[in-house]
Amino acid sequence: MAQRAMLCPRCRRLIGSDEERCSWCGTSRSAPWWHFMNRTRAALGGDWLLKAIVTANVLYYAVSLMLSAASGGSGGFLAPGNSSLLLLGATGTIPIDHYGRFWTLLSANYLHGGILHLIFNLMALRQIVPWAANEYGPSRTFTIYTLGGVFGYWVSYMAGVAFTIGASAAVCSLIGALLYYGKSRGGAYGSSLYREVSGWVIGLFLFGLIMPGINNWGHGGGIIGGILFGMILGYNERRPETHIHHALALLCALATAGALGWALFGAVAGI
Repeated sequence: MAQRAMLCPRCRRLIGSDEERCSWCGTSRSAPWWHFMNRTRAALGGDWLLKAIVTANVLYYAVSLMLSAASGGSGGFLAPGNSSLLLLGATGTIPIDHYGRFWTLLSANYLHGGILHLIFNLMALRQIVPWAANEYGPSRTFTIYTLGGVFGYWVSYMAGVAFTIGASAAVCSLIGALLYYGKSRGGAYGSSLYREVSGWVIGLFLFGLIMPGINNWGHGGGIIGGILFGMILGYNERRPETHIHHALALLCALATAGALGWALFGAVAGI
C-alpha cells in the first residue's frame, strides 16, 4: 500500500510519501516505535482533552435541562430556559453589569441553548481539538481554549451583547491558533493547514450572516484571542511544552472547575 506524507512523530517535520526515513532527523519509517508513537500521540494528546471538554459541555447541558424542568422555565423541546442559563453562568452585559458576574466570561463556554446548538459545537470540537493538540500539545491547547474563549466573550461584552452562551468562542480560539500556526510554519504542510482552517473562518462568517442569534463578536474575538495566545505560547515545532505550560493549563482547569462549581452551587441553592 502506498505511503502518505505525514509528520515525523520524533521531530514533527513533514516527510514526503516517497521517503523511507525522515530527512530531518533520520528516523526510519520501519522503526518499531514509529507506529506506536503515532497511535499513542492521539491517545495521550488530543483524545483525552477532547473527552474532558465534551463531557463538561454535555454534563452542563443536562444540568441546565434539569434545572429548567425543576423551575418550570423550559425554553422549549430539549432547550433550557434563560433563567436556568443565567443561574448556571451565561454571560453578557446583563449578567456582568446587572449582577457583577464577571466569572461568566469563563462559564458561558460550557452552556448551550438547545440540542442542535450543542451538537454543532461538539462536532466542531471533535475536529478541532485533536488537530490543535497535535500542533500545540494538550496543555497549550487547553490554555488557548480557555483564555481564548474568555477573550472572545470579553469582546462580545464590550460590543454590548446582552446575553450569550456556547462553546463556539473557545472553539474559534483554537481555529485562530491553527491559523497562526499554519501561517507561521509555512511550507507545504503549513500552507495546506492555513487554507483549510481559513475555510472554517469563511464558513463561520457566512453562517453568522445567514443565521439569526449568532454571536459574531464572540466568534471574531475568539479567533483573535487564539491567534494572540498561539503566538505567545508557541507550538511544538518551535519549542516543546514545558512545566510552565502545564502549570498554566492546571490554573485554567482550576478556574474552570471553580466557575462551573460556583454556578452550579448557586443555581441549586436558588431553587
